[in-house]
Amino acid sequence: MSTVVRVAGDPSLRRPAGSRRPPYVVVRVVVEEVTGRGRTYRVRSPVLLIGSPEWMQVRFGQRVFASGRLAEVQPGDDVAAVLSSRAPPRPLGEPAWWLRAAEHVRAGLRASVEPEPEAVRGLVPALVMGDDADLPPELVEDFQTTGLTHLSAVSGTNLTLLLAFVVPLARLLGVRARGLMVVGLATVVVFVVLARPQPSVLRAAAMGLVALAAITSGGTRRGVRSLSAAVLALLLLDISLARSIGFALSVLATAGIVLVAPGWRDAMMAWMPRWMAEAVACPLAAQLACTPVVAWLSGEVSLVAVGANLLAGPAVGPATVVGFGAAGIALLSADLARLAGWVAAWPARWIILVSTEGADLPGATSRWPVTMAGIALLVALCVILTIGLHRLLARPIAMLLCVCLLVVVVLRPIRSIGWPPDDWVLVVCDVGQGDGLVLRAGPGAAVVVDTGPDPPAIDRCLDQLGVRRVPLVVLSHFHADHAGGLAGVLEDREVGEIEVSPYLSPPAEVSRVRDLAAAHGVPVRDVRYRERRTAGALAWTVVWPSRVPALTASSGAGSPENNASIAMLVEVAGLRILLTGDLEPESQRAVLAAGADVRADVLKVAHHGSARQDPAFVAATGARLAVISAGLDNDYGHPAPRTLDLLRRQGMRVIRTDLGGSVAVISRGDGLSVAAERRADS
Repeated sequence: MSTVVRVAGDPSLRRPAGSRRPPYVVVRVVVEEVTGRGRTYRVRSPVLLIGSPEWMQVRFGQRVFASGRLAEVQPGDDVAAVLSSRAPPRPLGEPAWWLRAAEHVRAGLRASVEPEPEAVRGLVPALVMGDDADLPPELVEDFQTTGLTHLSAVSGTNLTLLLAFVVPLARLLGVRARGLMVVGLATVVVFVVLARPQPSVLRAAAMGLVALAAITSGGTRRGVRSLSAAVLALLLLDISLARSIGFALSVLATAGIVLVAPGWRDAMMAWMPRWMAEAVACPLAAQLACTPVVAWLSGEVSLVAVGANLLAGPAVGPATVVGFGAAGIALLSADLARLAGWVAAWPARWIILVSTEGADLPGATSRWPVTMAGIALLVALCVILTIGLHRLLARPIAMLLCVCLLVVVVLRPIRSIGWPPDDWVLVVCDVGQGDGLVLRAGPGAAVVVDTGPDPPAIDRCLDQLGVRRVPLVVLSHFHADHAGGLAGVLEDREVGEIEVSPYLSPPAEVSRVRDLAAAHGVPVRDVRYRERRTAGALAWTVVWPSRVPALTASSGAGSPENNASIAMLVEVAGLRILLTGDLEPESQRAVLAAGADVRADVLKVAHHGSARQDPAFVAATGARLAVISAGLDNDYGHPAPRTLDLLRRQGMRVIRTDLGGSVAVISRGDGLSVAAERRADS
């Protein structure tokens, strides 16, 4: 089937984790023509295109000829189909002149901040034009923890914060009445052109115009009418927005700014300047309005989000406005643009400092029950805060006391009710798409098996469990989703030794692990097949890998790194726990052929519950409980429905981190039990 598509997003290069398959490109397109069976149809349908690396060369707005195969998507997806194309793209022309000009300006902005540190290079373009391609992954996670994600994406909140800076600045310079509206409209137009008219940008512009109406009219009544009209118009144009979480958050944030922020601003103007009161009230109102939905999505309430938005909010406008200036100046002089980029970098540095320091606080986030009752309670608390804050904000002493109380709660967090249970023996940490397991070795001590992809996630889990001493870290293999979080284990803990798979691949990750261990003075050793070791109350036997070179040389079906994963049979508190890394069917069959005793009470399902499982191996374990560590809505479809059916047919209870958060296995006198942070069974 052949198609003519218009590129509607920036292409993104993806590299399959834990696989030697070639990289591929994902890009959103709009299909304009479809030709098949001798007939051509004109359509206008959003499609997700998956293609070869040559697709990285296409440009936003360009019309391209593409051949491939269309596949259906799940009901509720925001695209009509998925187009898989193995052929390289054939451009049919250049993007429109104004899109080419916008791309030239975007390139000038990126060049203006090129001399700055990596995080600044990524954040300034994200603030100005929603270009988050160069944001470091660690900074993205810090933004999520501190409730600053809207700053690095094209959102109505981000545009509203920009307008909340530009309009008062214009008023301070003497602009009045319709002039303020002209300044605001010009800001929105420049924003749309630079960020490019994608659906998310146009939605952000609509929410920004609503906020502009409220800001320039000096009251909430006009803002409410504008917000209602904008929401209805957008829903009539695209009814799929009714199920869009991003749209809901954008509307809620704008509603908070339109309905609540003016009253809070007026209350604070009793003891601070108007511009400062607006800079504080807008992000505070937006964050509070979005809190219940964010908690429903993540199962967490950020205790630092309000403070982080208060601290970072005043820096958003200057960084964005000066960034706009740098982008325009780049058309005239590269040297002057770098000077403007240097100026924009300073408020960006402040935003980065707020996010990184806030994310590292012990009580940065708190788990919240994702139930109807839990969310209803949170909504009620937000309503009470909305009403009560009006009086508190007018009294600086009362505000100071509240801030001090929040600081105490964040620095000395109260442990989540019922989590972790006191008598846990194994905790499978919620580290996203990866493995991070903790085996209790004694008071404050544990053996850690794999560390997940990101240091902060495993660090938080170990902090929750009170683990300060780690006699041994076992890295089942060197894929990043198992070894990437090692720094989080080593941070401020006593670590005795790191044990690794003898299959030293991929080389870059092996070098990173060894360098990190050397920097912390921790020895690294290869695991030995069938060795038996102990640590406190733990005892375990290594049941794999064996004959690694022979296996990886002869097996072409699966990943050699996965097949060389360390597998351990752990005995603790009368339980037998089988940890399987990412073993694939070839090595699972080899373990059975070697005569290993794999009978267990608990099975950590291999490779995040992928479809590649050997039924005989699963049956041989005879486990009562199967635990799967996977990320919510991950790109790999883990756990696979076929694997879930296999486990249930064996009579196993299945519990998953993507649904329940971190999972604790408990050994009691009456047998085996399980506790989860949120929901539990699949």
